[in-house]
Amino acid sequence: MDVRRGSGDDQAARWKGPGGNAWVELQAVLDGMFKPFEDLLVDAVAAGHAHRVLDVGCGTGGVTLAVARRLGAAGRSVGVDISEPVIAAARARAEREGTPASFVLGDAQDHAFEPAAFDAVISRFGVMFFKDSVRAFANLRRAAADGALLQFIAWRGPAENPFMTTAERAAAPLLPDLPVRRPEEPGQFAFADPDRVRRILTESGWRGIDIRPIDVSCALPESELVHYLTRLGPVGLALNGVDEPTRAHVIDTVRAAFDPFVHGTEVRFTAACWLVEARASVTSATR
Repeated sequence: MDVRRGSGDDQAARWKGPGGNAWVELQAVLDGMFKPFEDLLVDAVAAGHAHRVLDVGCGTGGVTLAVARRLGAAGRSVGVDISEPVIAAARARAEREGTPASFVLGDAQDHAFEPAAFDAVISRFGVMFFKDSVRAFANLRRAAADGALLQFIAWRGPAENPFMTTAERAAAPLLPDLPVRRPEEPGQFAFADPDRVRRILTESGWRGIDIRPIDVSCALPESELVHYLTRLGPVGLALNGVDEPTRAHVIDTVRAAFDPFVHGTEVRFTAACWLVEARASVTSATR
């Protein structure tokens, strides 16, 4: 299921309202489902001996907080996201935990970060939604110190991620106005083409680019599946505008389509992703 999608302007509006609220509502489910990716990024930060880390598209702060816990008091972990509800939730989590992470409400594409303030920039599914990806990664390069680590996880193509498109494929005959995916538009699969990713990073001042496929086993409780599919993605958004009989019919149809992924009390799927790593070019800082 596509959990973030649309033009830059559409996303900003959506994430200030229903999209952001849904993400907060499903915080525990999403953090559990994507925990393997959190672990990958936290381990990369530790292995790279980074102490000042920027988490892009941080959502409700799961990765940012995990990094802060790993770094301890001597480190600095900062999350940035465009959504007011998720940043509010992330700040509340940090306060409840007493974890020294901080959060910035802003668009990482053009937010005025302090130059060379970070020695690692990371993201779990948060960098595929920029209106202008080259501009965004150039801005992140300015925020990074020379030689800083960039590591992010992005989805490969929809054909390799059937779980993520099951809801819309099943609902399409019942919801004819569902938006059509377009390759390379801001959205979940915008970075499916590794050559495009490499071009974006090269043009924006990153070097030593390594793009590796990873296939990661993910799971969520079966008891949360209907909640998940009715609150997130294009189907979740479309359900807000339909009558109750149509809503019930769509939910029954879509839920049945997920049966191949249900194993007892768990829903299991393989997430086909890219693990992308690069370093901040020394020469680009003066451009």
